[in-house]
Amino acid sequence: MASEPQTVMQRMFARKTIAQVQRETASSELKRSLGKWNLLLLGVGCIIGAGIFVRTGSAAALHAGPAVMLSFVVAGLVCAFAGLCYAELSSTLPVSGSAYTYSYTTLGEFVAWIMGALLLLEYGLAASVVAVGWSGYVVSLLADFGLVIPAQFTGPTGQVLMRDGAPLLVDGAQVTAIFNLPAFLICMALALLLMVGVSESAKVNNIIVAIKVSVLAAFILVGGFIVLSNLGEYMATNWTPFIPENTGDGEFGVDGIMRAASIVFFAYIGFEAVSTAGQEAKDPKRDMPFGIIGSLIVCTVIYMLVAAIMTLLVPYASLNVPDPVAVVVDSFGAQWAWLAKTIKVGAIIGLTSVVLVLMYAQTRIFYTMARDGLLPKIFSRVHPKFHTPYINTMLVGTITAVAAGFFDINVLGDMTSVGTLAAFAIVCLSVIYLRRAAPDLPRGFSVPLYPITPALGILSCLYLITTVPFNVLIFFIYFLVGAVALYFIYGMRNSNLQHDQMMDDAPDMGEFPGPVHDN
Repeated sequence: MASEPQTVMQRMFARKTIAQVQRETASSELKRSLGKWNLLLLGVGCIIGAGIFVRTGSAAALHAGPAVMLSFVVAGLVCAFAGLCYAELSSTLPVSGSAYTYSYTTLGEFVAWIMGALLLLEYGLAASVVAVGWSGYVVSLLADFGLVIPAQFTGPTGQVLMRDGAPLLVDGAQVTAIFNLPAFLICMALALLLMVGVSESAKVNNIIVAIKVSVLAAFILVGGFIVLSNLGEYMATNWTPFIPENTGDGEFGVDGIMRAASIVFFAYIGFEAVSTAGQEAKDPKRDMPFGIIGSLIVCTVIYMLVAAIMTLLVPYASLNVPDPVAVVVDSFGAQWAWLAKTIKVGAIIGLTSVVLVLMYAQTRIFYTMARDGLLPKIFSRVHPKFHTPYINTMLVGTITAVAAGFFDINVLGDMTSVGTLAAFAIVCLSVIYLRRAAPDLPRGFSVPLYPITPALGILSCLYLITTVPFNVLIFFIYFLVGAVALYFIYGMRNSNLQHDQMMDDAPDMGEFPGPVHDN
C-alpha cells in the first residue's frame, strides 16, 4: 500500500492517475465513427432544451428588454471558450466521466471535491429550475381546458404572483403564493421513477429532441408570419427603444445585457456533450471545433429568432414568468389556439425529459463521489432488485423538489448559472495546468490560440459571475465555505485515494443512454 502523503497540502492535491480512472470506469474501446456534421447535430440536440423555454422571459423582462438577443451572443461566446477547453481535455485524458473526473486527474482531490459541489448546482438546482418551468406550462395548458389549479399553489413561497406584468388579483386582493405544488410533485415522481430504474433508449431521446426542435420551429414560423404581417407597428410598440435606458443595478442598458447573459447562459448548458464525444470523432482536430462552434452558432441564431419574436409580439415586461413561450403563443390569436396547445404539450414533454436526465446525472455524480470515499458509502448503495443508487436518488429528488416548491425560479436559475460558470472556469484552468505539467501528453485536439483561449474562458466566466445579484453571490460563498468544511471534516479523512483503496468494480446500475447535459 502506498504511504499516505505527509502534509495537508499534499493530501488536498493528490491526483488520480489515468490508469486508476480507466480501471474504475472500465470503459471499452470506442469506434471513431462521428463526423463533423454528426457532432454538430449532437450539440444542437443537447443544447436546445429547457433554457429557451424557461429563462429567456425573465432575462428580457427584468434586465435586457428586446436586447436580450445580444445577451445570447455574449453567453454563446463564453461557452465557445469553455467548450474548446472541454474538447482538449476529453481528447487528452482517455477517461470517461464529467468535469469531476477531469479535475481529479489534473488539479487534484480538493479541486475535484469543489467541482462536485459546483455540479450539484449545475445539475441538481438546474432540475429545480426546469421543474418550475414545467409547472408553468402545465398550469397554462390545464387552464386552456378549463382546469384551474389555485394560483396560491403555483409559485414560490411569499411571492406576489404576476400576470401580464401586473399583480394577479382574486376578489380584489393580490395573490401571494404558498407553494409550487406541480413543480414539487414532478420532481418526486421522477425520483421514484429513477429509483425503479429508467433506461432511455437512443430512439426515445431522438424523438424528444425532435419534439423540442419542432416546437421551436413552429413557434418561429408562425410567430414570424404574424410579426412580418405588421412589422412596423410591432417594432414601434415593443422594440422602441431596443435597448431600454439603464436604471441601475443591472437593469437594462449595456449592464442589463451582460446581466441577462448570465441568465440566458442557462440555455446553453449541454454543449459539453460534444466535447465528451472526442474519442469517437473521426478527426478530432478538425471535427471538434466544427461541432462545438457550429452547434453554438446554430443555437444562438435559433435563440435570437425566438427572443425577437417573443419581444416583438408582447411587451417584454410581461415575460417574467416560468412559461414565457406559452404567454407568447397565447397572444397569437384564437385561430392559433390549437397550435398554442400543441406547443405547450411539446414543451411539457421536452421539459419532463430534461428534469429526468438532470436528476439522473446528479445521482451518478453523488454515486461516483461516494465510491471515491468523498461522500458516505450509503450514497453508493445499490438496490438489490432495481440496481439503482436508491438512497442517493431519494435525497436528490427531495432536494430538487423542495427547491422547486419553495424558491423563486430567478434565484434558482442564478445559482445554477454561477455554479456552472465556476465549473467551466476550473475546466479552462485544468487545460493550462495540464499543458504545463504534461506538455508531451498526446492530444487529439488542442485549444487554438493557447493560452489566450483558456485565459479568456476563465476571465469571461468570472465576469459573468460578478453580474448576478449580491445576495446570490453571498449564498454561493456560504455554499463553498460549507463544501470546504465538509471536505476537511469528512472527505479528506475517508478518501479512498488517501488510503490507496480505489475500487475497481462498480455494481451494474443499468444504462441511461443519451446526453446527460440537456437544458
